[in-house]
Amino acid sequence: MKLVVAVIKQFKLEDVQDALTKLGVYRYTVTDCKRFGPQRGHTVIHRGSEFAVTFVPMVTITIVVQPSFVDKIVETIAKSARTGDSTDGEIVVTDV
Repeated sequence: MKLVVAVIKQFKLEDVQDALTKLGVYRYTVTDCKRFGPQRGHTVIHRGSEFAVTFVPMVTITIVVQPSFVDKIVETIAKSARTGDSTDGEIVVTDV
């Protein structure tokens, strides 16, 4: 078995869910997470105070699949989560 872990932007979750459903994948775990990466965050002013936001909210999708199905899952997630930005996220595949 293989474990596929994808970290994607939150607003792309519904697109990925739809694509996985069309593929016949119905069992996976979704977790909110925060990512620190090349974007280095940004500054926000809230009630007159300035705050540095260094972590970007993301979503982690975790799926356990047969090895023969991994390429199709990874391709589907990558295609449906892509925005064209360099900070779209990551997909990692490992043995279970």
